[in-house]
Amino acid sequence: MAKTDRLRALADALAKHNVMHLRDAAALLGVSEMTVRRDIGANPERFTYLGGYIVSASDVPNSAGYSLEHEKDHFAQAKAQASAQAARLIAQNDTIFIDCGTTLAALARLIPSSLQVTAVCYSLNVAEILRRMPNVRMILLGGVYVPSSDSFSGEESLETLRRMGINKAFISAGGVDAARGVTCWNFHEVALKQAAMASAVESHLVVDASKYNVVKAWRFAPVDAFASIITEQGQALREPSA
Repeated sequence: MAKTDRLRALADALAKHNVMHLRDAAALLGVSEMTVRRDIGANPERFTYLGGYIVSASDVPNSAGYSLEHEKDHFAQAKAQASAQAARLIAQNDTIFIDCGTTLAALARLIPSSLQVTAVCYSLNVAEILRRMPNVRMILLGGVYVPSSDSFSGEESLETLRRMGINKAFISAGGVDAARGVTCWNFHEVALKQAAMASAVESHLVVDASKYNVVKAWRFAPVDAFASIITEQGQALREPSA
């Protein structure tokens, strides 16, 4: 079955059933599960993959609400200042996790050249910066490519994170609200952020101040899950939750 025919058949099936397991979609289309996942990843405006199930992107709130290109120039100076504050925490021989997004791409550029560091990432914009730094050993987590955030998602990435020891996880967010917690635009980021935080000795939330009192579609942590919140105004230490 040609790709255009597969996409049409998958859309028709979702119109009837609303949701399909990846295995069932592969059987319906007569291809491997990996092929189905590639088709989904190449068409984020039509389909979304949620924990083994496929749904129409139109059924997921804010699934197309974030664009990396759109975000690049928003509060660029504030993001750079927040990243400069965060970069001061990086120490010799640290293993760090750098989340996706424009704020933490700025952090990647600010890793001191005098330090030997292992950096784990899952977005291409961060990887493109890190690969040019001779003092950084980069671990790029793979999976299905998600164009809106220029990042990858996959169970293999989660397994890698669970096996790792991370000194400091630098986490981005689309919203920070005292009552509703820390949220992001894209569902696929939730499990990756949580796995990195679970493997990290310290987790630091790095955002610009415009993210305060904002709530996005997907909650991934309470505010007190972080050792500190870092903005352009400085680092606010917190008492992490147990």
